[in-house]
Formats: sequence, C-alpha cells, structure tokens
Amino acid sequence: MKRFLILGGCLVILCGSTGQAEGVVDRIVAVVNQEIITLSEVDRLIAPLRGEIQIENRLERNEKLRELRLKALDRLVEEKVLDYEAKKAGIKVTNKELEFIIDDIKRRSNATQEDLENALTKDGLTYEGYKKEIERQITRRKLVQWSVKVEPKAGEKELREFYEKNNSQYRTMESYRPAHILFVVPKNATPEQTLEIRMRCQKVLDRINNGENFGEMALLYSQDPSSKDGGDLGFFKRGELLPPLERVALGLKVGEVGGVVRTEFGFHLIKLIDRKGGLPLPFEEVKERIEADYRGWEYDKAVKQFIGSLKEKSVIEIKL
Repeated sequence: MKRFLILGGCLVILCGSTGQAEGVVDRIVAVVNQEIITLSEVDRLIAPLRGEIQIENRLERNEKLRELRLKALDRLVEEKVLDYEAKKAGIKVTNKELEFIIDDIKRRSNATQEDLENALTKDGLTYEGYKKEIERQITRRKLVQWSVKVEPKAGEKELREFYEKNNSQYRTMESYRPAHILFVVPKNATPEQTLEIRMRCQKVLDRINNGENFGEMALLYSQDPSSKDGGDLGFFKRGELLPPLERVALGLKVGEVGGVVRTEFGFHLIKLIDRKGGLPLPFEEVKERIEADYRGWEYDKAVKQFIGSLKEKSVIEIKL
C-alpha cells in the first residue's frame, strides 16, 4: 500500500501492515503506568522489518526477531510515558491543528482523502483511529518541544571534534559498482531445497576463491539478467541497492568478493568492481552544516535524557 508519513523527527511512524505475525497468540508484554502493551502492537511495529531476517539457522533467526521486538517494545514504552506525561500536563490538540497535519500528509503523499481512507481500509484501519494516532503524536511532539530547551554554544574546538567523529557525513558524493551472482530461491521452496540452493552458491564461491573468474561464473550460474554482463549491476549511490547487498558491497575493497548473502530473492555473491567519490570535504567548506548537525545532535541527546527521566519515574513492568 501507499505509506503515509505522519510526523517528522524522532516521533515518525508509518502506517504499514497491521497484520499480526502468523501463529502468534496475543499477550501482554509490558505494563506502563497501568497501560498495557500487547505482543500484536510490537509485531505491527516490526512488520516492515521482518523480511530482512534472512537467517537459515532457527535459533539465530529467533534471536534476531527477539532483538527487533525488544527495540520496538522500548519505543512503545517511550510513547506510553510521553502520553502519560502529556495527559498530566493537560496538553491538547485542536481540530484545526489536526486537520492541518492530515492535509499536509495527503499533500506530501500526493493522495486524496479517498486514497487515504482506501489505504487504511486495506490495512484494517479506520480513518477515526488514524486521526487518533496522529493526535497522540502531535501531543507527544508538543510535550517534547515545551519540555526540552537546548541552545548549544559550540566553539571551534567542539565543532572540529564533532567533524572528526562524524567525518563520514562530510564527504563528496560516493557511488559504487557491484556485481552479483544470484541463485533464486522459489517462494514455495522447502527448507531442504533452500539448503541445497545455498550449497550450490557456496560451491561457486569456493571456485571463485580458488581463482576462477567472477564474471565467467556469473555468466554460467547467475539467474539474474545481469549475468550476460558478468553480473555487473552498474553504479549505485548509497540507499539505492537492497540493504543486505549494499552492506556487503560497501564493506569490500575494490576487486574483493564477499560471502553468501540472503535476500528475499535468494542467495547472492557480491563483488565490488569500482568505487568513486567519498573524499573528505574541508572543515571550513562545511562548517555551517556541522554547526546545524551539532545543534541537532545536542537536541536529540536532550530529548533522550528527557524521555529517560520520564521512564525513571514511571512504573514499568516488562513481560517479553
């Protein structure tokens, strides 16, 4: 479905699939100031990320799923303590504010009211429930804005230290050129079939590591249209390639081949053919950006401290 952005900053949510994980029995996983959080709420939050858990080992997959659930639960706990504090403070949202935000959401999503309501219906949501969630988010944002005041006065020393610690942010545009060999795993493949396909992929990797040409192996074995070009995918900027493939490609040196990578399409072998850009920009040239980033970093840190203080004085019981 089309996803509708609700609010900017640390309180962003996207309305995605609301379906509960198949076979999961719902239960209470936390109580925050007498307000409950259920497992279905946690699983709705991580639903867009579950597809990235491409791990064959069952124990490892379950551990990864638990990590995702704990992170999602922590976020839900933070939302509950913010809601509790906002209610105590008597913070309200006017109808005019709510209508303005919804109109802005539709404008940025290039959607009509009918588009929005149809998308919500497909995900089992109601328009009134959607409005309520937006209202809660505006309330949380107001609470944070009124409670957190930061006016950092960073000197040259602090800015240069920040620049050095975050130098990857202040570089020329980087692009990279990967090649891959794809072994497709059908959606209805059994665990035995999946394992057999992975073993075939591993055997080809072994041949490459023993000196065989990557491009020739791609031509012979890859099930991707790029096979005719030796697996060459062309140049990409960060964020344009599938995340699992990008993570491996960016961790390689030019000419190096990575290990077996699993995606929703199957198993891949990745080679980094070329890399361009990514050179450091001089401090003076990006000083204004650094100052703005530093202020944002200080504000985010203050927000975390504020939410941490709310959690400390709240009654929280975790049952996950």
